[in-house]
Amino acid sequence: MRIEQGADTREQVLGCAVQVASAQGLEGLSLRGLAGQLKLSTNDVFALFGSKEELQLATVQRAVTIYVEHVLKPARAAPAGLGRLWILCESWISYSRGRVFSGGCFFYATIAEFDAREGRVHDALASAQTGWITFVEQTVEEARALGELAEDTDVSQLAFEIIAFLELANAESVLHDNTIGYTKAARAILGRLRSCATDASVLPSAP
Repeated sequence: MRIEQGADTREQVLGCAVQVASAQGLEGLSLRGLAGQLKLSTNDVFALFGSKEELQLATVQRAVTIYVEHVLKPARAAPAGLGRLWILCESWISYSRGRVFSGGCFFYATIAEFDAREGRVHDALASAQTGWITFVEQTVEEARALGELAEDTDVSQLAFEIIAFLELANAESVLHDNTIGYTKAARAILGRLRSCATDASVLPSAP
């Protein structure tokens, strides 16, 4: 029973931690603060994580799990090709616009916080970002290999541009509390995909 209670408490803490970190950063986390917010014993929370760094690492891992569920999983459920690539973009926009994390994209916020640092938290965030970029590149490559994107498509460059459009939409939305950027990003990505597509009819019309 105590093990189950500990697991439940851990779930509570991490559920709160990812939301706090998305808005206040991973440095904004504290064992005492989360315990107080959740009306839990500080000692119990400390026993689960042991240090702020361990809490930060666990928070990053929880954010990865949530990100996969909301962004990658819908794309993986679709057949490979240009349609999957567009679903991936739509899922990301929905994830950011719907504030799955209250501060917008968790990784946009926390990577900016740790990109110039060294250490385990930096490495965990770098690994998460690399995994995301690799997934986008693989999705683009699948569409190219299927003949749905031009054979000479620069896969790495196209993936970079897609991610850049998405992240700028998130940044604009969070900073100005609006959703205009998501429409701009969708239009920009669709235009870029159409320029590379061998048959653009599989893509939706611009929003």
